[in-house]
Amino acid sequence: MLDGTVMSKPARETDALLQVGVITGAHGVRGLVRVKSYTDDPSDLTAYGGLTGADGATRYAMDIRGEAKGQFLVKLDGVDDRNAAEALKGEGLFIAKDALPALDPDGDDFYHADLIGLRVERADGTPYGAVTAVHDFGAGPLLQLRLSDGGEEIAAFTKDVFPTVDIARGRIVIDPPATVAAETETEAEAGR
Repeated sequence: MLDGTVMSKPARETDALLQVGVITGAHGVRGLVRVKSYTDDPSDLTAYGGLTGADGATRYAMDIRGEAKGQFLVKLDGVDDRNAAEALKGEGLFIAKDALPALDPDGDDFYHADLIGLRVERADGTPYGAVTAVHDFGAGPLLQLRLSDGGEEIAAFTKDVFPTVDIARGRIVIDPPATVAAETETEAEAGR
């Protein structure tokens, strides 16, 4: 399963490609780049096959040389100096989505990128909003929601708060904590 550190679905990500990492900058003067992995097990970054750029055509042959501060130090073919490495900063690393392991459609496993765009509803079917991004700053995944009334909210992505994730039906059920529910109801009443 992919880790929730993907901040939002990149504009260039398609249904065929999924971002699994990003080049965060140069390391040293000999062309190494720092790469942040978005996979659940960071060492799986290259386990799913060849990595490409956002266009799906640029191929990256990677040789992982080490690790520093939670990121991989990588040698890319054709990148031989710091300037070339620095020019790749921010470049997303993608894989073909069909190269990923198949997930049980009835299970609790899914790719966090698949959550983006899903509608969010209460258990009774009342519209609540939609997922706009998945964040993970180290304490567990958070879902950023665009609320039905136009506001925004961030909620912990836990089984208690989101008891049902139904990718096939394009929805997530939310049971917001009492404080969030009370704030939302108070804001709704103030807007009436």
